[in-house]
Amino acid sequence: MASLVGNTLASSVSVILSTMALALPVSAQEADGDKPVTLNSVEVTGSRIKGADMATQVPVLAITGEDLAATGLTSVGDILQQLSSSGSALNTKFSNAGNFGFPPDGSGVGSGSATLDLRHLGSGRVLVLVDGVRWVNESSASGVSGSVDLNTIPASIIDRIEILQDGASALYGSDAIAGVLNIITKRKQDGVSINSYWGTYPSLNGGTTTQNNISFGNSSDKLDLFADVSYVTQKAMHTREWARAANECIPGTGLANCSASSPYGRFRFVDPNTGVARDLTLNRDAAPGVPNYAGDFHDFTNADRYNYGPDNKLLTPSNRGAIFVSARYAVTPSTTWYIRGLYNNRRSRSEAAAQSLGFGPSGNTMATTISLAQDNIYNPFGFALDPQTNLISVNRRVVEAGNRVFEQDVDTYTLNTGFEGSFGFRDRSYYWDVNAGFGNNRASQRVTGTMNMTHVKKAVGSPSGCLAIEGCVPLNLWGAPGSITQEMLDYILFVEHDRSQNKIKALSANLSGSLFTLPAGDVNFATGIESRDYFGSYEPDALIVSGESNNVPSQPTRGRYDIREAYLELNAPLLADIPGIRALDLSLASRFSDYSTFGNTTNSKVGLRWQVFDDLTLRSTWAQGFRAPSIGEVYGAMSRFDATIQDPCSADAPGFAGVAAKCAALGVPNGYVQSGRQVGVQTGGNEALKPEESTSLTIGAVYSPSWAQNVGWADRMDITLGYYRIKLDGAIQALDAQTRLNRCVAAGDPNAAACENIVRSRTGDFAQFDNLLLNLGSIKTSGYDFGVNWMGPESAYGRFKVNLQGTYVAEYEAIDANGRVEPRTVGVELNNTGMPRLTANMRVGWALKAWDVDTTFRYISRMKESCAGAAGFPICNSASKAPNRPNGTHVLGRTVYQDLRASWKLPITLDMTVSAGINNLWDKEPPVCVSCSLNGFDASTHDLPGRFFYAQAGIAF
Repeated sequence: MASLVGNTLASSVSVILSTMALALPVSAQEADGDKPVTLNSVEVTGSRIKGADMATQVPVLAITGEDLAATGLTSVGDILQQLSSSGSALNTKFSNAGNFGFPPDGSGVGSGSATLDLRHLGSGRVLVLVDGVRWVNESSASGVSGSVDLNTIPASIIDRIEILQDGASALYGSDAIAGVLNIITKRKQDGVSINSYWGTYPSLNGGTTTQNNISFGNSSDKLDLFADVSYVTQKAMHTREWARAANECIPGTGLANCSASSPYGRFRFVDPNTGVARDLTLNRDAAPGVPNYAGDFHDFTNADRYNYGPDNKLLTPSNRGAIFVSARYAVTPSTTWYIRGLYNNRRSRSEAAAQSLGFGPSGNTMATTISLAQDNIYNPFGFALDPQTNLISVNRRVVEAGNRVFEQDVDTYTLNTGFEGSFGFRDRSYYWDVNAGFGNNRASQRVTGTMNMTHVKKAVGSPSGCLAIEGCVPLNLWGAPGSITQEMLDYILFVEHDRSQNKIKALSANLSGSLFTLPAGDVNFATGIESRDYFGSYEPDALIVSGESNNVPSQPTRGRYDIREAYLELNAPLLADIPGIRALDLSLASRFSDYSTFGNTTNSKVGLRWQVFDDLTLRSTWAQGFRAPSIGEVYGAMSRFDATIQDPCSADAPGFAGVAAKCAALGVPNGYVQSGRQVGVQTGGNEALKPEESTSLTIGAVYSPSWAQNVGWADRMDITLGYYRIKLDGAIQALDAQTRLNRCVAAGDPNAAACENIVRSRTGDFAQFDNLLLNLGSIKTSGYDFGVNWMGPESAYGRFKVNLQGTYVAEYEAIDANGRVEPRTVGVELNNTGMPRLTANMRVGWALKAWDVDTTFRYISRMKESCAGAAGFPICNSASKAPNRPNGTHVLGRTVYQDLRASWKLPITLDMTVSAGINNLWDKEPPVCVSCSLNGFDASTHDLPGRFFYAQAGIAF
């Protein structure tokens, strides 16, 4: 490998030097005394070369500690999701710890986690660094994630955040396709600081959040020390407190889209005495005991469906405690040793409605083998229900067991240490560092309220067989709520225990400095090598693995891989101080990566920075990128995800008449009606996956007009405008399940490609629906970023400031391997994720002496979604159809939120500041989402309902 790395670097150097040689004949002037001084010790995200001019070389968005505090939020993930360039990502507002199943990438569901998505390309395509070093990936005891949980990084240790909105695989390697997030931690502090925060949603009786931290430090000539201890508590907010979400499973549709599994049961079978298919539920006024067939039953209707909405949560409760220590020691005047360590613990608790106990011929678990014995003492029918002959399905909501509870306990350990320094050689300065890092995310999950289906099988079987087994008690699924006794529950319930882990080990060494001098200035370089090792595992409960539980089935996952890398970056000043060119710089970078899983790859980047004059800088970069498939994507075993799907072959589906013949050809029996909107889709990894490859282009301008500096109406004004275009090939993802089913039905041929591994049982329900990960075609996206930052002058009335940041998504198109356009695009809500065409944030601030007041306006443009289960209801506000909206169109209106905050530095001896604020000042409710899985709104795009009030105080001494 060494020779291969050497050859690659040599080739890169040759190309770069040749490029510079071609540039030399162009006339250039010597730098004069007015040329800005280069601060070689400065390094910005997006370049390994140290230099002040590099800050305008690439599109980097900086967020200060003051900006973080102004949001009034305690989670770094929640803060970053308000960025205009941010897409939909996991956060604590989507309280799902696995009750819907597992995503196809094998990542699991971190209830209480928060991730970052840039450019709507997914959190796995964003590289997360902490102090320039990769952070360990998330773990949630439900999978092996390829993304970072930002809630493992306490907000109290952050000095600032830099976000590179550009591809950077040439500098940082895999994952940096959509951008790079670099969190820079605090290095030093003199004295002690104590901060306390409290916030709540008073109108919804919940969501109270507290954060307390104490930090201390000391600085001397040789030692900088910083330590921080923090604890965050976020309490639950229940859906039942918000009438819109609690009253209906999908707003505007009554009970039509609620669960077919109710506490009164739903029993579908063919009566062997009459040959008539029955679809029954127990009468609400049925007498206690064993009901009478058929007098105590009636035909099941939508009015009998179970509304699970009030049992959900709007906000996941969690506790996060962390200890962080950072020390830097000057071994010599030019060499520093540093060490950073963090321990973070997250405990979160998510709840879902009481478990539904169901069995029948559909599916692929042992529930397909369960029969109700004719002589079972609680059998009201007088005949057996056998999945091989007359049973279609039995479903009973076991409310006697209470809600399902998912409790996650996650420990995060990280340690990073190394040396950095500088030296001079032949009148040039060089900077070096060597670094070693380790991270471990270890999680356990405890799930209560689930059932052992082996015990259920025995309990509904022949009583003679049950009573011969110690502890077995016949089970009464057919009576009114309360008919399942504690003794019965003790036999069928079990406590599920799951575990997962993610580890990273990394070593790196870097060198940067000046190579030689051209007429326009120094040619600077950075080079380095890096080694990383990853390991991930997921171990579900043994009953889950065997399929003996009625919880979502999954299989264990385990995998590891390693990478060895080398890179080279050059920055060459081509021209300077000639008419029309204040400075013209060329940057080149190339990185070679050797993976144990798929081989090697080389990715390069070219950048051009043109400072037209002092006020105006233009920049552009072209970059290759790649993302290696994660452990979950490669080794993830088969698991189930309960996708919300409208089956076109259901007799009550919109447009059924037009596809009835095709459905019959697919084996769907006449009169089939889909019992519930949630369809179990089998997902999993794929060892044949190849890395994703991308190319990106950014073009931007930074204008800081001198006519707006130190004048009567402004101290400074900066205007930025940028264009981005990203083309991703071999995108790793699964086909949209609804789209795939629609294509299968449209084909009307069980042998069609879209129908592969979609198998129906004799009842018409899905016996198998596999939807594995693939290198699925391509994704193209482009758009514009814009910003204005204005700072007013000091005056007797204080100082005003305005900051505007926005993103306009011009294009997003996903195409599968067969050239067909996938449904996700700009201005569309799909699968609990929205892609607004325009998002923008404007912050207006005022400061006078001890006071700071600012207000922020957040704009989200409107979106469209398929009506899905709301088709035919008045809430489906447009009959227009499109390929990605086959059941009509529902419009999510544009949304504007306003936040308000004020802080006051007390006029006392102690250094103490108090702040208070209101987020969502005008109590704006999120727009209704009829295709979303929970609570009728997209929690990854819009705020929770209700005003959020908060107050905080900080004291330093």
